[in-house]
Amino acid sequence: MDWASVSAAGCGLRGVEPSTSHGRPALKVKGKLIACTGRTDDHFVLMLDLERVTFLMEMEPETFFQTPHYAGWPAVLVRYAALPASDLPALLQEAWARRVPKGWLKA
Repeated sequence: MDWASVSAAGCGLRGVEPSTSHGRPALKVKGKLIACTGRTDDHFVLMLDLERVTFLMEMEPETFFQTPHYAGWPAVLVRYAALPASDLPALLQEAWARRVPKGWLKA
């Protein structure tokens, strides 16, 4: 898996558009970040609730992690090589659902 796979899956969600965040490729919905490339090519950043971030890092530390830069923020780093491709759509959906208008969730 790589950023192209993440971007293709993310752009299939309502309102998601390719964009940038701090000069790096990103996915946004209504101008709000849901995912972006990492500082290195082995991972990407996914915006999730803090509780979910903590849970994922505890349950699957080989896949989900944070650097000190992200500690305490609702973002988790995801290793491309460790994430099963089948898990990607649900994770992107979860990040998307945090950012969209509530009416979109009912549609």
